[in-house]
Amino acid sequence: MKLIGTHTSPYVRKVRIVLAEKKMEYEFVIDSPRQPGSTVPDINPLGRIPALVLDDDTPLFDSRVIVEHIDNITPNNKLLPAPNRERTEVKRWEALADGLCDAAVSAVMEGLRPKKEQSAGWIVRQHEAVQRTLRFMETHLGEKSFCMGTHFSLADIAVGTALGYLCLRFPDIAWQESHPNLARLYEKLMQRQSFADTVPQS
Repeated sequence: MKLIGTHTSPYVRKVRIVLAEKKMEYEFVIDSPRQPGSTVPDINPLGRIPALVLDDDTPLFDSRVIVEHIDNITPNNKLLPAPNRERTEVKRWEALADGLCDAAVSAVMEGLRPKKEQSAGWIVRQHEAVQRTLRFMETHLGEKSFCMGTHFSLADIAVGTALGYLCLRFPDIAWQESHPNLARLYEKLMQRQSFADTVPQS
């Protein structure tokens, strides 16, 4: 099994953490679709990472599809509950976290364009989406130990990777100061080996 991606992608990190929590072996192939000669479009026609190539050469893409597949094929350390209201709640947290990443990545990519071609309004809208999502997460996490209450799940992995991406790309946001519940959760998650081993480096 091969995982295609980069160290800095929050979506790739989410998959890497899931693989670590499930204790699954895989080959990590570093490849960015933004680099000339990238093989990513040959594996994923959307030209995005992560992509997971199974042992029978079947490619999977989109982190949500990949992590659900991994959880389904391994009985240990289940990260998603059986289809029910609780599973929907876990997937809602994942959608929030991925959406936060979408907005943050979009702001980063817009900022990489030549200055005269950048849309300041677009960047502002993405930052506003990030701030709204952080406030929502902070409120709905409350005093709970984990997103779903007392047990660790995919919801925490998704939220943790999103917060880690903000630490990497937007340290000036200082979300820990204004969102103490999220800061407490993130500190707890960073004590897990799967998180500590996948901290993104710029």
